[in-house]
Amino acid sequence: MASTADIRNGVVLSIDGQLWSIVEFQHVKPGKGGAFVRTKMKNVVSGKIIDKTFNAGSKVDVQNVDRSDYQYLYNDGDSYVFMDQRDYDQITVTAAVVGDASKFMLENMLVTIAMHDGQPLYVELPPSITTVITYTEPGLQGDRSNAGTKPATIETGAEIQVPLFLNEGTKIKVDTRSGDYLGRVND
Repeated sequence: MASTADIRNGVVLSIDGQLWSIVEFQHVKPGKGGAFVRTKMKNVVSGKIIDKTFNAGSKVDVQNVDRSDYQYLYNDGDSYVFMDQRDYDQITVTAAVVGDASKFMLENMLVTIAMHDGQPLYVELPPSITTVITYTEPGLQGDRSNAGTKPATIETGAEIQVPLFLNEGTKIKVDTRSGDYLGRVND
């Protein structure tokens, strides 16, 4: 067991059977009363963010979460197969753990997987990917009813909004966190 003096950004705590990562912390020593630690924590699995205050010196349960690089190999129905870049072992991760990251995962892409006691917690993608538009309607030059964008399907199957001038087969860069179009990629 560690104490509140060990709280730092990125430390993972176990509270009520759930894992929480410290996003922000502040040690506060008011003029009256005892010192305390004010934290902002993010649930490792669900992403929910809460504020929690600990009395100074109280015990906290610090957990070890390993983050490793894996190569995404393929989708096997309701699960995804990844290969560890250090020892080439393959692991299978359920679709529930992969979550929305599956919308932007390309085969052979390097991702980071957080593991706790041998169980995968979440999959972290690079900030952006380069992909190809596989389907989009032709854009009409005079059509400005939707701010100059149109829906397009990329090679992962996700649908994003792109400018009207883009066509099928165009290489683009996409933000994996928001799904926003970032720009065209020239070879």
